[in-house]
Amino acid sequence: MITRRAILQGVGGLILGSTGLASYAVAVEPGFMLEVTRYRLTPRTWPAGLDLRIAVIADIHACEPWMPASRIRHIAEVANSLNPDLVVLLGDFNGGHRIVTGPVMPQQWAEALSALEAPLGVHAILGNHDWWHGPLPRMKADGAEGVRRALKHMNASVLENDALRLTKNGKPFWLVGLGDQLAYPIGRARFRGADNLDDALEQVTDDAPVVLLAHEPYIFHRVPERVAVTLCGHTHGGQVNLPIVGPITANRRFGADLVYGHAQRGDRHCIISAGLGTSIAPVRFMRPPEVVDLTISGPPVATA
Repeated sequence: MITRRAILQGVGGLILGSTGLASYAVAVEPGFMLEVTRYRLTPRTWPAGLDLRIAVIADIHACEPWMPASRIRHIAEVANSLNPDLVVLLGDFNGGHRIVTGPVMPQQWAEALSALEAPLGVHAILGNHDWWHGPLPRMKADGAEGVRRALKHMNASVLENDALRLTKNGKPFWLVGLGDQLAYPIGRARFRGADNLDDALEQVTDDAPVVLLAHEPYIFHRVPERVAVTLCGHTHGGQVNLPIVGPITANRRFGADLVYGHAQRGDRHCIISAGLGTSIAPVRFMRPPEVVDLTISGPPVATA
């Protein structure tokens, strides 16, 4: 026979367990955890002898108390410890929700990120939250000008439908940055983008390999074979990944193959970062914040 005491103990345990999970999802995983997720890609079209290491930082969503400048500085130091050839910043520097105690202004997060070091530089694109509002959702939008100024002040290149030719050990490659695909809200769940993939790729003037930076992964379905690797953020890897419910919700929002990790179409590769901050609510569950450590290499160099 189930006693009243047993029922109360069971209910109490369920409440405590739920409270513990909620505390973990709000305080521990998003605020204290930081993983380095490593990928190694060998696209068929990538030239032999060009080994490129990229540190990927996405979706910082700077705000107090969840993503203060001190945590952003720590993230920069973790990225530096990977000894990357270049660092890419994939947008959404502004905070993503209103459950905050205050903003982290662009000059503050830019100062924290100014610690980033890489021989081939730091390169950035913008995200939807950088366009939609100021440092926090309740603050007035400025067409992302504050974010652009902050990035340029920290000597990061800002790529908006631009192509940049870089060279490592005498071997060239192109870094192409796409304008944001959701920049202009035009109605309920409807947006007009600032992206122009065709114009950006027209600036690629030789057959060196191409790495594309795109905040949202939606573009990947129409990226041409000319692009070897596409790097994206935006999805937060689903952010909250409850068994069954989490994947279904994320798949519905972003597409089943464009939520997180490595996607491939033919010889086109896409890496989707889980990012670092949070949007909608300051919660992460089973998708910790991450810095991506990506190595791209070609076939081994033949020896005599």
